Amino acid sequence: MTDTTDLDAKAVADDQRLVFHSWSAQAAPRPFVVAGGLGSWLWDHAGKRYLDFSSQLVNTNIGHQHPKVVEAIQAQAATLATIAPSTVSTARNAAAEAILAHAPEGFTKVFFTNAGADAVENAIRMARLTTGRDKVISSYRSYHGNTGAAINATGDWRRVHNEYAHGHVHVFTPYLYRTEFWATSPEQETERALRHMERVIQAEGSSTVAAILLESIPGTAGIMVPPPGYLAGVRAIADRYGIVLILDEVMAGFGRAGSWLALDHFDVRPDLVTFAKGVNSGYVPAGGVMISEPIAAAFDERVFPGGLTYSGHPLAMASIVATIQAMESEGVVDNAARIGTDVLAPGLAEIAASNRLVGEVRGLGVFWAVELVADQESRTPADASVMGAVKAGCLARGLVPFVAENRLHVVPPCVITDDEARQGLEIIAEVLDTVAR
Repeated sequence: MTDTTDLDAKAVADDQRLVFHSWSAQAAPRPFVVAGGLGSWLWDHAGKRYLDFSSQLVNTNIGHQHPKVVEAIQAQAATLATIAPSTVSTARNAAAEAILAHAPEGFTKVFFTNAGADAVENAIRMARLTTGRDKVISSYRSYHGNTGAAINATGDWRRVHNEYAHGHVHVFTPYLYRTEFWATSPEQETERALRHMERVIQAEGSSTVAAILLESIPGTAGIMVPPPGYLAGVRAIADRYGIVLILDEVMAGFGRAGSWLALDHFDVRPDLVTFAKGVNSGYVPAGGVMISEPIAAAFDERVFPGGLTYSGHPLAMASIVATIQAMESEGVVDNAARIGTDVLAPGLAEIAASNRLVGEVRGLGVFWAVELVADQESRTPADASVMGAVKAGCLARGLVPFVAENRLHVVPPCVITDDEARQGLEIIAEVLDTVAR
């Protein structure tokens, strides 16, 4: 009989030998093995349990192995495992209807993709084709995916090595803690960030700008909740110059921010919405674009020059329907909102008040960032050694963290319980206290 510890060791060795990992130096060790999961928990072959405070890549909103979603995938596989996107599919229809029930007013159709990156690609394509313009304005503090236009729209370091697409222009968006605008209040940050965006559009030539592409709440870049009036102000700029407004809800949508879509927190209605991740918790790869009626109608008699072999794949569609139905019937979105208000917000505020490493905490629902600094007064970001110690300390104590640059993102599944959330916060507090000492 094989020892379970040996299974974990063999998995690590085989991974090192066979698998080429994304965003990684390939020689870097990966000692964390996942053999199974349920709800907010994961475990390795030896049975060590981990509380998942990362939701993997911030996508398992409904938790691991939700029985209704697993059952729906199994049932669809037994009925019809795959079908071409050019056909009519009741599974695809049902998924589109379920998604549009939570879309902004005036959205009438869904274009399905394989993930968030190609959702962004196709939203940009729709904006360019309907406006006859080329340029896309996006934020330096953003991540939109790792395909041609999506990675160029991204603002972080990963864009620099992948600049193959054209027509992309970046701006700074609100981030009061590290303001680019010498602002001292949310109101000033909003006003000056909007002025900056509008001046860039004017300088680029407003008649050349097809789209403004923003994450409703920037995720990987730092979970920076827009200050009051910002997204409404962006909508006004877009209207002023005839620009399509695309809101990226890939990470922030479907319960993550304690609302069905993160944009529900703000007074804004975009023209296109991209989604993926939480729409089915990543059980089967899926994403898409929610399309407002005027843009959908533009292609009634005009061919849309885009498509994917697996657009509207039946297994993905079944998982979307089951996920949304389970979230509706089980109050998952309300749970995420309540956990954020009652547990995470006060718990993280308590950690911030007592630990010298914490510069700021911010977020909504189960979508929070703890920004770590070497010095609170200068706000100098914590270095890689500190972040490495935080990550290692969390894993050693049975917590799966999401670490990005100098931030610890607190992003558990939307189904997490009060006790599980408090357990995770206790581990974070212990780790940060240890590292601070």
